Amino acid sequence: MPNFEEKTIRTKKIFQGKIISLQVDDVTLPNGKEAKRELVKHPGAVAVIAITPEQKMVLVNQYRKSLERMSTEIPAGKMEAGELPLHTAQRELEEETGYKAKHWEHIQTFATSPGFADEIIHVYYASELEAVLQKAPLDEDEFVELQEETLDNVFAMLQNGDIADAKTAYAIQWWKLQQLMK
Repeated sequence: MPNFEEKTIRTKKIFQGKIISLQVDDVTLPNGKEAKRELVKHPGAVAVIAITPEQKMVLVNQYRKSLERMSTEIPAGKMEAGELPLHTAQRELEEETGYKAKHWEHIQTFATSPGFADEIIHVYYASELEAVLQKAPLDEDEFVELQEETLDNVFAMLQNGDIADAKTAYAIQWWKLQQLMK
């Protein structure tokens, strides 16, 4: 594989927010020319493919301002500084859904938008779900509604565009593949 590494000459910080930061890097390209790269820095996230004992996928509905609409997604959330991905997944599942899981399996880690962002998402499979007695509180600016659907229903939702979130599309395809391999 060829080495097309871009060497950073300088970095200009543009914005530092609660979740992301934005910077513009001046880089030297492999051919010696210079270019600018606009980069979003993100601490990383987790997503949980949670399947109930009744073989339903646990989903949450929430408003996504970036899309200006409601979005149906698998439970997910941002990693806190120093937090292990599995701990984040366990915390997010309980906060968003009121479930805990006895079985956890790391499925995949992938970059969400490598063209401009360094965010990676760690995807976990959670099974043997049980409702917690007292649900952990959501973040103060988070509002979600729980939804549970069969594989046929979530696959249909994906096909007709009711689910447009990439991590959720990945999760549905993964679950479908697991069922086909049985």
